[in-house]
Amino acid sequence: MTLITATNTLLAQSAGWWDHMSGWGGGWMWLWGTLMMLSWVAIIAGAVWVVLRGRDGDARSRAQDLLEERYARGEIDTEEYRERLEQLT
Repeated sequence: MTLITATNTLLAQSAGWWDHMSGWGGGWMWLWGTLMMLSWVAIIAGAVWVVLRGRDGDARSRAQDLLEERYARGEIDTEEYRERLEQLT
């Protein structure tokens, strides 16, 4: 029995289908690794984009708020308010 098991193992190793890459994935393992890496890059880039976009939106909103306050206090007239508001948007 041991001789049969040893012979089968030796034949399997020499046939080339008993190596560490013959399990799940086989020669396609590079594809899954590449896809996983691209997925992480996309997730990180998306998170950075969302954060930067959020900051830009807050800055514009704050500028519009300040412009409205100045207009309400009478520091700028209607024409100047409209010009500056147009430049912000």
